[in-house]
Amino acid sequence: MTQIKFGTDGWRAIIAQEFTVDNVARVSVATAQWVKRNFPNVPSVVVGHDCRFAGELFAETVARVLVHNGIKVHLARGFVSTPMVSLGSAHLKASLGVIITASHNPPSYNGFKLKGSYGGPLIPEHVQEIEDAIPATHGLDLPSIDLRKAEASGLLHTVDLETMYVEHVERNFDLKAIRSSGLKLAYDAMYGAGQNVLPRVLPEALLLHCDHNPSFRGQAPEPIHKNLLEFARFVQDNGCASGLATDGDADRIGLYNGRGEFIDSHHIILLLIHYLVKYKGMTGKVVTAFSATPRVKKLCAHYGLEHQEVKIGFKWICGIMIEEDVLLGGEESGGIAIKGHIPERDGIWMGLTLWEFMARSGKSMDELIDEVYAIVGPFAYDRADLHISEALKQEVLAKCRSGAFTRFGDLEVRKMENLDGWKYHFDDGQWLMIRASGTEPVLRTYAESSTMEGAKRILEACRKAIGA
Repeated sequence: MTQIKFGTDGWRAIIAQEFTVDNVARVSVATAQWVKRNFPNVPSVVVGHDCRFAGELFAETVARVLVHNGIKVHLARGFVSTPMVSLGSAHLKASLGVIITASHNPPSYNGFKLKGSYGGPLIPEHVQEIEDAIPATHGLDLPSIDLRKAEASGLLHTVDLETMYVEHVERNFDLKAIRSSGLKLAYDAMYGAGQNVLPRVLPEALLLHCDHNPSFRGQAPEPIHKNLLEFARFVQDNGCASGLATDGDADRIGLYNGRGEFIDSHHIILLLIHYLVKYKGMTGKVVTAFSATPRVKKLCAHYGLEHQEVKIGFKWICGIMIEEDVLLGGEESGGIAIKGHIPERDGIWMGLTLWEFMARSGKSMDELIDEVYAIVGPFAYDRADLHISEALKQEVLAKCRSGAFTRFGDLEVRKMENLDGWKYHFDDGQWLMIRASGTEPVLRTYAESSTMEGAKRILEACRKAIGA
């Protein structure tokens, strides 16, 4: 029996090894039991899949198990993004949402994400309840569960989540301002599930990798600069004002300025807060993950906003968003949510917000960043994932726990925080963070300085200090 564990954001495994029809059915049985226990009156679930291999097969497997248990299923038509399933769960007042996706993982993976009725990640304790209920076998004759009969009886309903999402975008953005601004904008879907949305809402946008390719051309669809070099050239060569990229399930953002330079999520978070507060007059609490820049706290202080730092993983941010008045929730990996939408990461939504900011202000991305720098000061950020032996990884973690690191190169540690990993603060607002992967022999290191050269120098000092 395969032990199925939900990680930071869902269960993920290699297709045809652990991610099989039978294992998806096992998870679906536990999901059905949880839904019936918590929503005894007319339970319903939104089910969708992204562009990955066999997504439709796995989504229909989930649907078969749910209808067999008397649960109404809203099954998405075609591939959809994670934000579409989350939005559908909220708009259709469903008990739960399920999306078959492995997000930004390599193409050999698929996964199973759970979404709450409020339109965001299911909170950790409820995910744990479902995980604990996964049976050793599903015990069902899956081929005998007829989805056509379920549809005829009203238990299965096909829903166009993409159109629902597009209409939601049209109601919430000044698309006319963007379209008439003269801005040349580019979008890279990375062959992912956001590929149909941008052409529908901004027909003039220049497109890259907006066609169906379940193998993602052999590359993990993660919108980080090293995966987007072709797009960076595309933005530059076509004289674009900005470029937006999203990952496999379109919940993470990658962003470029007009020179084809990558804009990290720390800058994106600051830009969003600045726009929402100064230009749109909005307010609310700001919640960021531990790996985000401390300059968020500085900007919040400038605008009189409450700021809270949480563990890494958007589920921790979502838990606060559904209980409190939150303006923005964001994490270093490019997952960001803002007020006025759903408590869910959404790369397209964040990109459109920033393009609207450019269109309405008449300013370039660099000019808007300069406005932020006038408040928090200029900075640069970089990250390095160190692939090391498990033995060395454990040795480094032991040193972190014991307080053995008091300096890195010529940088003396002035303060250390350990909410989720270890963040070492140096003079002049510089910092380094060390955090281990929970699933592989990888040590993630993050650094911020006033310049990119400074950030890279910190990362190199860290690498030498740990002997990697």
